[in-house]
Amino acid sequence: QLVESGGGLVQPGASLRLSCSDSEYWLPNYAIAWFRQAPGKEREGIACNSNSGLVTFYADSVRGRFTISRDNLKGTVYLEMNSLKPADTGTYYCAADNGCSDSWYQKEYPHWGQGTQVTVSN
Repeated sequence: QLVESGGGLVQPGASLRLSCSDSEYWLPNYAIAWFRQAPGKEREGIACNSNSGLVTFYADSVRGRFTISRDNLKGTVYLEMNSLKPADTGTYYCAADNGCSDSWYQKEYPHWGQGTQVTVSN
């Protein structure tokens, strides 16, 4: 089971780091993607990182501000979020699958976490 953490309430321009880990230590074998969903909006793919960490994809909306990385020794994938905007508000989920590809944001993922809330507001 995937578990996200690190969400919170921050002001615009602030930074947060989200973490995604699993209780059974199989995460290092999987590609991990981050998604977010705001109320009334469709789920949006944010970033994907291959199991090796060598292949990474980002959504245009976060490229240059967000960084996905992993520490396979800790069994954790991170999403470093900088220069946060109110538009980044939403529930953030991590998901696991066999790999990242060009269509990483459209495919079905078999494993999901419960989500962590990020709110960017004054």
